[in-house]
Amino acid sequence: MPEEFEVPSPHEHHVKHATHNAHAHGDGFASKIAVMTAVMATIGALLSYQAGSTESEAAMDKNNAAIEKTEASNEWNYYQAKSSRQNLSELASHLPGLDAAHYVAEAQRYKDQKEEARKKAEALEKEAREWDAKSELVLHQHHRWAQAMTAIQIAISLAAITLLTRKEWLKRVSYCAAGAGVLIGSMAWLHI
Repeated sequence: MPEEFEVPSPHEHHVKHATHNAHAHGDGFASKIAVMTAVMATIGALLSYQAGSTESEAAMDKNNAAIEKTEASNEWNYYQAKSSRQNLSELASHLPGLDAAHYVAEAQRYKDQKEEARKKAEALEKEAREWDAKSELVLHQHHRWAQAMTAIQIAISLAAITLLTRKEWLKRVSYCAAGAGVLIGSMAWLHI
């Protein structure tokens, strides 16, 4: 029966040796990086949730603004129709053979209705501007959450590279990127 021989590559030999030594002696460096990565992933998940939530809120606010703008447009159209009827009634009040008093009263009624429509349209436009402003504020907050999430993702990537290269300076850079993510996330939470 022929025996099979396996010749490990130098890379496999190095990985096996490093793994054996890490488990045998306890690898504090790898453990710290693993814990740091888990913490950053948890923070990243929270930041990601907040980014999605604020993006949805901004979209809803923008939708509410669009609805109010449509309602305001409808009121302005109503205003324009009443203005046309008022003009026709005023014209009819000056034509001979027609009941001038009736058309003067109609013109006044259309003028009053037109004024109500104007006030309502202006109020709706004001509400639309308020929804737009709220949407812009929430969208700014969303951008902060997204920036924080990006910084955390960079920190996690740097942590993975740190684990492979075992460079202490790279670990510090990863910590700085994570700190920047937390700082930017705090700014989002404080609406800055």
